[in-house]
Amino acid sequence: MGEPRWLDERESAVWQAYLAVHRELHGALERQLLRDSGLSNADYALLAPLSEAPDGVVRSRELGRLVGWERSRLSHQVARMEKRGLVVREECAEDARGSMVRLTPAGRAAIGSAAPGHVATVRRYLFDALPAEEAEVLGRVLRRVLDRIAADG
Repeated sequence: MGEPRWLDERESAVWQAYLAVHRELHGALERQLLRDSGLSNADYALLAPLSEAPDGVVRSRELGRLVGWERSRLSHQVARMEKRGLVVREECAEDARGSMVRLTPAGRAAIGSAAPGHVATVRRYLFDALPAEEAEVLGRVLRRVLDRIAADG
């Protein structure tokens, strides 16, 4: 494997800034969601794609893929959300081994109520801090990093 390519001072500063932004933005979004709607980031992560799906139903495996979670994490989170009446699990008509996750009316109301504040917080901390040109550059950079990860995956 050879000698490691250590980060130079500039690269280290960028990496540390990325880690801090990830940590602090995640925390700010979590605090805002909990304070304003009682939802967690994990709740919101699942409610958002369900609310955008036709009929509010997504196959469990696909939902896990959409949010980047392992089956176990998804299963535990869905169980917690079921207890609160936000979602229900259903059998998959096409495959008896699969299951579907359906957004309930309470889940739709929760995401509908939470989304405006969530989007305002994202806008406040990310997009309002950047001129449009820098936001465009950031988008291109992030897509390039994601493409590199996907190519190695």
